Parts: sequence; structure tokens; C-alpha cells
Amino acid sequence: MSDAGPMPAQGRANGAPATPRGEDEGRVSPKYAVEERNVALTRMIGRPRRVLDVGCGIGLNGLFARQRGAEVVGIEIAEGTRQRAANVLHQVLPADIESDASCDAHLGHQQFDLILFGDVLEHTADPASVLRRLTRYLGDEGHVLVSLPNVAAWPVRLGLLRGRFDYTSSGILDDTHLRFFTRASAARLVEEAGLEVMRFGENPLLVRAAKDLIGSAMHATIERDPMALMRSLPYKAYQGLIRPIEGIIARVAPGLFAFQNVILARKRPVPRKLTLTVGMLTMDEEGSIERMIGEIRAHAPDAKILCVDSSTKDKTPDIARRLGARVLRQVPALGHGPAMELPLYEAAKESEALIYLDCDFTYPTSNIPELRRLLEREAVDVVNCARTRTRPEAMPIANYVANRTFAAMAHALHGVPTCDVHSGMRAYRSSVIRAFDFDGAGDALPIDTLLWPAKCGYRVVEIPIAYDERVGASKLRKLAGTAWTFIRLGRTFGVGPRGGRCFEARGVER
Repeated sequence: MSDAGPMPAQGRANGAPATPRGEDEGRVSPKYAVEERNVALTRMIGRPRRVLDVGCGIGLNGLFARQRGAEVVGIEIAEGTRQRAANVLHQVLPADIESDASCDAHLGHQQFDLILFGDVLEHTADPASVLRRLTRYLGDEGHVLVSLPNVAAWPVRLGLLRGRFDYTSSGILDDTHLRFFTRASAARLVEEAGLEVMRFGENPLLVRAAKDLIGSAMHATIERDPMALMRSLPYKAYQGLIRPIEGIIARVAPGLFAFQNVILARKRPVPRKLTLTVGMLTMDEEGSIERMIGEIRAHAPDAKILCVDSSTKDKTPDIARRLGARVLRQVPALGHGPAMELPLYEAAKESEALIYLDCDFTYPTSNIPELRRLLEREAVDVVNCARTRTRPEAMPIANYVANRTFAAMAHALHGVPTCDVHSGMRAYRSSVIRAFDFDGAGDALPIDTLLWPAKCGYRVVEIPIAYDERVGASKLRKLAGTAWTFIRLGRTFGVGPRGGRCFEARGVER
């Protein structure tokens, strides 16, 4: 009963009053608009800076992106619906997405991190041309999210077995759909537009098959308020209790049980110079911060330096500011995960790449040029610096065994052949960070920030590095870190397919 997404205005006036439709036998079927958020699509939005929501309807999907900090521009051609969307999005434009001149006139030279096509392309005569036309406004390494109804779903197949292919007032065989797609043909559509498919999502079609009956029973209410179904208690109970089970079934057999297929794709990265932020987490680092910043500047003189400090006991933040670093305070301290989340997304707002490392000299700053080279010259998405190919002398044996055990679990459970899931030195293209909504609650966030990109098809390279003696005291919370490691390894089952198909280990014989 969920996930329809707004019915795009290119096909019909979204949010318009219900109108009757005559049928062959002279019967009249009510045509009612039902407004719902596209759950699978919004779960894959990540945290972009600027979003273009094509065929935005009343703005439910775009609002979700705005609530995660994005500036959202919508395109909606129906005036009444556009006015409603303007109440929740930053700007809504009346562009005709099937016209180059109209798009150029309204969008000009704007660039976006993410473009949403939430159930709109199937309403156009030439979806491939529309996709190519709008991706001109996609920034370097920008992403698109395309949601399309699945014409191979079980109710349609059952109808065909009965010799029927009847158009309806909504759903997969909506009478305003001009094109029909399976998951495979939807992926081809995206690839032929010059985009790289990264991951798939799906909205399930099990309980949803009864939506027409429910909609008919609620017709009078929905006619007054198209969001009435979404606000109802049964709908909310369905989303919380039943849909997760349906989602598992749909992931196993999306060809049969997906109502909509959702595709995340991107412009392929190319070798180029990247603006860089070097980030550090600091906590009582007065004895090392000045020398650390000096070494970073020696290896990356043009980089911005960002510190997230979680202590009031010493002068670390004052020294960092005096030396030109930007300092964010996390006081009182909330733990390693929330502290790491800050530099990830702050760097992704203003730089094209992030390298982070600890401020205690365990990770040599001399690795920075090589990490930057891999990002810029080889167009790598993520570089993981592995300390534990062999046991470093500076690492206690218990820590080494724990780290190798966690890495072995990641390999066994998720198919990612890493040997260090907890490395405190990594490099990221910012576009990859923005593609995910990482939650820093608790500890062990480095598991998510490594395994999620690896499972979703981003190019991840792991290189061996030295691990040196620590300057200062360790802040590691071993018990909390272990517990959160297991939690995050479990959560990762819901992200991407098993296997790091683009994971590459270097500097070691496989």
C-alpha cells in the first residue's frame, strides 16, 4: 500500500481533483490521486548538497532531501501542484522536460549533485532523450535516482496468462504510461544515457496489490485529501511491521515482487585535480597538534584542514585555529561515531575529496600524496589504509587479533576482502560520501564507510601502510567498539548485494 510516489504532472495533473474515466462497457471508474513518498527512492538519496526533483508533484520526495540539508529545486508543469510543492521546496520551475529550450530557459547553468526521476520517465514519449537532457545539469560525479514501475510484476504476468493487459487509473498499467520497463530494460535505459549503475532498490508488491480496493473504500476521503492514506494508522502500521518483510521478499525476487525498481547511477569519475580537505578527530592533542598540522601542510599545502575537537581540558582547538585549521566542537563528547560523521559531511560540502587520519602520529602523514594520487589520477573512489596485513610492532597483539577477526567477518558475511575495517586513515571522493546517509550514532562508523561503498559498486582500493607508536594516550573504547562492530556488520546486510566487486587490494600477493 505504499511507495507510489507522486504521479508526475507530465502524465497528469498531480494532486488535481479526482475525475471519472469512461470505459469500454460504459462503466465509470473513479480516478483519484493518492500522494505517497517513494520509500525505496528516498532511502537512497544520501546527503546531497543540491537536488533537482523532476516531476516533483507536491514535493514529498524532494522534501525528504531538504530535511537532510539539501537545497531542492523541483520541476512541475501543473500549476496547482506546483504551488503546493513551492511550500516545501526551495524553488519549483514550470519547465517542460521534453523541450531543450524550456529546460535551458528555466535551469540555465545550474548544476546538481543529485537528480530525482521519481516515476516520471514512463510518462514521456522518449525517456532516453529526457534522461540525457536533464543529466546535462548533473555536476561532476553527480548521481541520478530513477524509479520506474515494474511491468514484469506478478499481477501483470498473471493478467497476461489470463489474456488480459488492461489499463487502470493508477499503478503499473496506469493509462498515462507511454513506456513500460523491467529491471533489466530500466538499467539499459540508464546506461545508454552514459551513466554508471551503482545499486538497485525496489518497492514491494504484495499487500500493495490490494491498494485499489482500499482506495475505492477510502475514495471520498482521498478525494478531499490525497495524503489521507499515508496519514492513516493502518498505513503507518503497514510501513513499520509488514513492509520490512515484503522488502526482503522483493530483494530476493525483484522481477516478480517489485512494484517499482529504483536505480542509483552516476556520472563516471575521471582523472582530475580535486580540492582537498584533511580531517582529524582531536581530543587532548596539545602535544601533537602543531607538529601534525605542519606535516599535513608539508604534504598537501593547498588542503583545508578540519578538526573536530571533543575536549575542554587543553588548548588543542586554540592551537589548531591559530595555525589556520577550521575547528568544530563536539562538547560534550558524544563518541567516535558522531565525531567522525561531522568531518565527513562538512568536508563533502566544500571540497571534492577528504583524507582523514588520527592526530596521534600512528598513521604516517607521508601517505597523503599517494592517497591523493589514487583519487586524482586513477579516479579511485575510496582508499583504505590497511595497518594489519602483518602485525605492526606498535599494535598490541590483542588489538591485532581483534582487527583481523573483524575483517574476516566482513569478508565472510559481505564478500569484501579487506584486512582492516577499522582503519583510522582513509581517502574519499566527496561524491561517494554524499551518496550515503551515514549515521554516526555509537562507535565503529568506519565499517559503514568502507563496506557500503564497496558493496554498492564504488571503486575501493586498499593499500598497506605502516602503523607507528602513538603520541599521547589511546581513546579507544574497546567494549563499545566491539559491540558496535557487530551491530554495524549486521546492518550492512541491508545495503547493496554481497561482494565487493570493485574492491582491489594492492601491495600484497592474493
